[in-house]
Amino acid sequence: MDTHESAVLKLFVVGILVNVWMMRGLSATDSFSTEPTPLWPRKACNESRLQWEVEICGEDFKRDMAHIDPQYWCNLTHFISEYHLFTLCTETKSQIVHCYWPNPLVESYIIRVHKHFFSNCTMEQVVWVDPPDDMLTILILIPVFLTMAMIALVVWCSKRSDILA
Repeated sequence: MDTHESAVLKLFVVGILVNVWMMRGLSATDSFSTEPTPLWPRKACNESRLQWEVEICGEDFKRDMAHIDPQYWCNLTHFISEYHLFTLCTETKSQIVHCYWPNPLVESYIIRVHKHFFSNCTMEQVVWVDPPDDMLTILILIPVFLTMAMIALVVWCSKRSDILA
């Protein structure tokens, strides 16, 4: 066996050992119990209270947005902290009243807020531009050469099956 073939064989063995080492202890039957887990006793979602709480979050957001000039409403950098506080408020209130977040009720309220504040923020028609020819050539040739290399490796390994057997 020449040095090239022995190097390929060693690399293959090392790859198998690394794979076994990384996968050790990750078997689903070893790590997880197959018994169903008991569900936590969960209180029912109080949707009417959630609606009221979300309205309070919305009023706070509207009050915060009143301090921002409407011409900046489409620029997220001008109101990101207010919007973060609004979403954090809706998430916190949902958890307080034992509801999941996001849920349809909160989502519909957030959509109403978006329609009120951000309905005029749509951009004009997006114009798609092809990448430069050099970049396009690279993006096409890399997968082609990788595919050809993988095919060559498979053919070479199949011809050299006496080493791997």
